[in-house]
Amino acid sequence: MVMQQTNRSRHRHITSFQVISLGFLSVILLGSLLLMLPIATKSGQCTSFLDALFTATSAVCVTGLIINDTATYWSLFGQGVILLLIQIGGMGIITIAIAIAVVSGRKIGLMQRSTMQEAISAPTVGGIVRRTQFIIRTTILIEIIGAVLLAPVFCRDFGFWKGIWYSLFHSISAFCNAGFDLIGIRTPFSSLTSYSVQPIVNLVIMVLIVAGGIGFLTWEDIKNHKWHFKKYRMQSKVILVTSVILIIVPAIFFFLFDFTGLPPGEKILASLFQSVTPRTAGFNTADLTAMTESSKAIMILLMLVGGSPGSTAGGIKTTTLAVLILNAFSVCRKKNDTEVYGRRLECSAVKSASTIAVIYFLLFFIGGIIISTAEGMPLSACLYETASAVGTVGLTLGVTPQLSVFSQFILIVLMYLGRVGGLTLIYAAISNKNQSGAKLPLEKITVG
Repeated sequence: MVMQQTNRSRHRHITSFQVISLGFLSVILLGSLLLMLPIATKSGQCTSFLDALFTATSAVCVTGLIINDTATYWSLFGQGVILLLIQIGGMGIITIAIAIAVVSGRKIGLMQRSTMQEAISAPTVGGIVRRTQFIIRTTILIEIIGAVLLAPVFCRDFGFWKGIWYSLFHSISAFCNAGFDLIGIRTPFSSLTSYSVQPIVNLVIMVLIVAGGIGFLTWEDIKNHKWHFKKYRMQSKVILVTSVILIIVPAIFFFLFDFTGLPPGEKILASLFQSVTPRTAGFNTADLTAMTESSKAIMILLMLVGGSPGSTAGGIKTTTLAVLILNAFSVCRKKNDTEVYGRRLECSAVKSASTIAVIYFLLFFIGGIIISTAEGMPLSACLYETASAVGTVGLTLGVTPQLSVFSQFILIVLMYLGRVGGLTLIYAAISNKNQSGAKLPLEKITVG
């Protein structure tokens, strides 16, 4: 009897943040075990635990960094496992669990609703099951539409059945912002470079990346209010405006200073694609090593920003960047409150945004320094890889497959932290029990 009470007590003390963190970790470990099976590789040989762990982490965390080329190394079973991990990681562990519970007829308790609220960054617990159903339906619909649009090209190039599989794989990978591809069958680790001038593949992949990266709550606003932008939530307005700016401005820069040898039409396509894909997608249609150092630096910033809250993307999120910039404007104008679209932001939002930005920057910078020191590589190349890992992007300058076991493990940790989120892990590790209501004496400090 005492044992039962103890177990119940422990169960009650498990927080939503702990459930999310452990959920991702469990799926990663299960995926690693499946990828270690001989049936998962084309050669029929067992994959080492580290390689399997790296691939599973990259898939669940929808990153796209790989050690072994997806098309040439993994069998159909292995590719299927990777695709399943991408789908689970993109939609969210908790979303999948809630969906299974709803289908099976199980009652969704307050704990599950609260966890789901944290997982999708919903404003309230109310209507969370309805939102879950909307997320599932929207995801499936968009992925099917993407696969149908890609099918004519891939069926033409690879045959009917393989073309259908390629269409479905790349549609899911793009919408979930994963960046895994199967085009390595032509040239290993080539991503979508062989389709750099193919408009259908470029446009469909870009639309899928953006659709997956703006967040499901924004999609809910689009569904409910259509073109009536003024009726959208303030968060949705900030997400859409920030996303448009982060696509157009870098694209103009890439157009002016990169891809000089391409015709104007192809140059526009390449510039747009390389502006969209750093927002945690991981596909590339151009040789990234040939881009200017300034362009690489811009791509690092885009990778760190990532997508939006409640989306399939990682990074610090567009809203975090927007809040930091808006707060800076407020300080410069000597205003006490941060304001946007006729609304005042909570002070807690500004504090959280600052904390998230600092956490991601430290992870990115310290990880880059460690790998650069351990491998003897240029710091700029290592920072590119760590930004890609912590932002769950998957773009690479070709460094990742060459790294030692130690450096690959660093990237694994960064991918996990980047997908789960720094604040989620902090809240999962730190209890609120010992917090005191007492306040220390106030003293001013000069900044700036």
